[in-house]
Amino acid sequence: MEAKQLQQEITESIPHSPAYQALLRAGPRLRPLEQVHAHIVVSGSHRSRALLTKLLTLACTAGSIVYARRLLYSVPNPDSFLFNSLIKASSKSGFPLDTVSFYHRMLHSCISPSSYTFTSVIKACADLSTLKLGRCVHSHVCVCGYGSDSFVQSALVAQYSKSGDLGVARKVFDNMLERTVVAWNSMISGFEQNGCLSEAIGMFYGMQEHGVEPDSTTFVSLLSACSQLGALGLGCWVHDYVVSNGFNLNVVLGTSLINMYSRCGNVSKARKVFDSMNERNVIAWTAMISGYGMNGYGSEAVELFHQMKAQGPRPNDITLVAVLSACAHSGLVQEGRQAYSSMSEEYGLVPGVEHYVCMVDMLGRAGLLNDAYQFIKGIIHREPAPAVWTAMLGACKMHKNFDLE
Repeated sequence: MEAKQLQQEITESIPHSPAYQALLRAGPRLRPLEQVHAHIVVSGSHRSRALLTKLLTLACTAGSIVYARRLLYSVPNPDSFLFNSLIKASSKSGFPLDTVSFYHRMLHSCISPSSYTFTSVIKACADLSTLKLGRCVHSHVCVCGYGSDSFVQSALVAQYSKSGDLGVARKVFDNMLERTVVAWNSMISGFEQNGCLSEAIGMFYGMQEHGVEPDSTTFVSLLSACSQLGALGLGCWVHDYVVSNGFNLNVVLGTSLINMYSRCGNVSKARKVFDSMNERNVIAWTAMISGYGMNGYGSEAVELFHQMKAQGPRPNDITLVAVLSACAHSGLVQEGRQAYSSMSEEYGLVPGVEHYVCMVDMLGRAGLLNDAYQFIKGIIHREPAPAVWTAMLGACKMHKNFDLE
C-alpha cells in the first residue's frame, strides 16, 4: 500500500514540483545533483521519499555509488520502493557488489523482496560470477514464492549459464512455462561461452521449432559458435536471415559476421560485410585487420590499418596485436617495425607481452634471430615473460640456430 501511494505521489504531484524539475535538469551529473540535494534539504523537501528515490537513482547512474550509499544511510526507515529503485539502478549501472549489499540491507530492514528485486539481484550475481551467492538467492526466490515468475526464471537461466552451471540452467529453463527469447538467448550464449558449441546450435534449432523469433543477440552467440566450429554453411544462413528479415547490421552483429567469415576462411565475404556497415568502431576495424592477418593477407591488413589511421577510430593495443601478427605471418618486417614504433610515438600505448611476442615471432620467422635476441634484451627489464622466450626458442628451432650474440 505504501509503495502504491509513493508511486501515485511520483506520477501525479512530484513531477510538477520545482525540486523534481531541478533533479531532471541536473541529470546523472554528480556536482549538479549535490547542489540540488542541498536545495532540497534547505527547502524542507528532503522528507519526500519520491524526491530521495529519484536522487538516489540518478546518483547511481552518475557513477557515484558512494554518494548513493551515503544518501541511503541517511534515510530513516527506507521503504521497499526506495530499495527496489536503488537495487535496480546500481545493478544496471555496473555496481553488482553494491546491489547485493543493498539487498542484504533490505532484508535486515525486514522488507520482503519482490520479483522486481530478485531480477536485479540475480543479474548482479551473474556479473560477479558468484555461483554460491547465486544459489543462495535462488533458494530465497523459492522461499518467497517467485520460483515460477518468468522474469526471475530468465534471470536465473542467465546467471547459471554465465557462471558455468549449465545443468541447473537447463533445469530452470525446462521448467519455464513461457520461454522468452531472452531465456533462449541465455541458454545459447551459455553453451557457446562454455565450449558446448554443438549444444548451442542445437538449442537454436529448438528455438526455431518452438516458433520463437531470434533477435540480434541470438545471432551474435550463434555466429561465435559457427566461427569456432568452422560451420560456414550455417553462418551464411544466419547472414541471409539477417538481411532478408531487415535486421539492423549494428556494430556487434556486423563484427560477429566478420569474425565468422574470417575464421571460416572467406575473407572476401568478411570485407563485404565490413564495407556495408554504416558504423564501424575500433572492434570492427580490428576484426577485419585480424581476419586478413589470420588468412595470410598481411599487405591488406597493413593497408587497412593505414586506412583506419586516416579515417577510422583511434587504434588500441588489440589492434596493434592484430597488425603485428599479420606482419609476422607475411614476412612484413619493416611494416611491423613501423607499427610497433607507432604504438608509443603516435598513440601513447604501452606495449605488453602480446606485442613483444609478436615482434620476436616476426623477427624470428624472417631469420633475424640476433635482432630478435637484441629486442628481448632491450625489453627484458620491463617484461621478463616466459612467452617471449618461448617465441625466441621457437624461432631458433625453426632455423636450427641456437648460436646467438
